[in-house]
Amino acid sequence: MPWHGPDGRRLYYEDTGRGDAVVLMPGWAGNIIEFGWLRAALSPGFRVVAVDLPGSGRSEPQPRGYAASYYHDDARVLLGLLDALGVSAAHLAGFSDGGEEAVLMAALRPGLALSLFTWGAAGKIEVTPDELTSIENVVDQPTDGLAPLAAYLATAYGPDSARIMTRSWAQAMRDLVAAGGDISRGSAHLITCPALIVAGTYDPYCPPALTGELAALIPKGQFLEAPGAGHEVHVSHAAWLAGQLTRWLAGH
Repeated sequence: MPWHGPDGRRLYYEDTGRGDAVVLMPGWAGNIIEFGWLRAALSPGFRVVAVDLPGSGRSEPQPRGYAASYYHDDARVLLGLLDALGVSAAHLAGFSDGGEEAVLMAALRPGLALSLFTWGAAGKIEVTPDELTSIENVVDQPTDGLAPLAAYLATAYGPDSARIMTRSWAQAMRDLVAAGGDISRGSAHLITCPALIVAGTYDPYCPPALTGELAALIPKGQFLEAPGAGHEVHVSHAAWLAGQLTRWLAGH
């Protein structure tokens, strides 16, 4: 299996196809398996480096405790993977936390990014205390809307590990919100590549208005709404998203 990094902090990734590199990153607690169809659509024309985020999917540590600095910490770890693979230029694409990482990577190393494509990422955390409490207790007391997430986390990571993940993540979000909620907006002006920032019409976490603000902060940023979609555009609007991404990459 392809791994990068020391024991206990290894990243799991898969490197397929040939051509310009596309780095593809799923969201928090997700894994690259859910992007199988998207990777298949890209592989004929691109080298696709799909990577599970630290602590998610098959990447370590497991279970992971999250700190408020984890977005920036993870962006540097992911850049280290690309260095190890000899990738000096790449298109960066990601969903949710994977999208947040893509934005940070483009800001931290502008010369690396050929283009940027995200969905479900806004560069800023806006979440209520009640929402964080719901996530914190999701394994044992899932609300109706979070029952699928609770079942997924318990199955994928085991209840004990899932509790560690969700409780530490909720505290990291509290600390981030207390500090102003910024993830990448303060550095978005450093991004020199073209960027397409996508949001679903009904995304409860990164709504179009909030996501559009991030696009406006990127010098070559554009915003695109996924009509009728929620947060997981790649699930509800799979064909639409694949079409948008492939056309975007072909044009850049």
